[in-house]
Amino acid sequence: MSFHPVYAASCLLFLITAAFAHGPTPQKVEETVTIRAAPDKVWAVAGDYAGISKWDAVVKASEGSNQKRVLTFTNGETLEEEVDEYDPARMTYSYRMLNPNVKALPASSYSATLVVTPDAQGSSVKWSARVYRGDTENEPPDELNDEAAKTALRELFRAGLDGIKARAEAE
Repeated sequence: MSFHPVYAASCLLFLITAAFAHGPTPQKVEETVTIRAAPDKVWAVAGDYAGISKWDAVVKASEGSNQKRVLTFTNGETLEEEVDEYDPARMTYSYRMLNPNVKALPASSYSATLVVTPDAQGSSVKWSARVYRGDTENEPPDELNDEAAKTALRELFRAGLDGIKARAEAE
């Protein structure tokens, strides 16, 4: 069996192009905290989806409902997020970014989940996400690469979890 040279060259070119075409891949971020308070007390804080500015120091202001919120970060930039699932009975919600603003957070998209569960010391809160970097080109600048996106979400999550812990343990 023989291949026509043009066909063989086309196949080779396709394979080489596919090998070098590498867009962004989803990155995972996960932060957890143990809180010495009953899950319902923790949920009373963490379950206030629109009130994130009350418990996350990275967020200067927030407004909305348990379906949609607009965050204003400490740098003055805003970001809109929408809930995909809000389940108070299971003490969890999942949400996603609607329109990217890389000045607010260096990500082109993300989806996140926060969940409160009982544990031996009271409660555990896990906040996790899948995030795509802010620049989806093959060689993004440092401020919009995978690490920048993961670092920004880790900082947001860590500040939020610390705030939830402080408020829930103080009550």
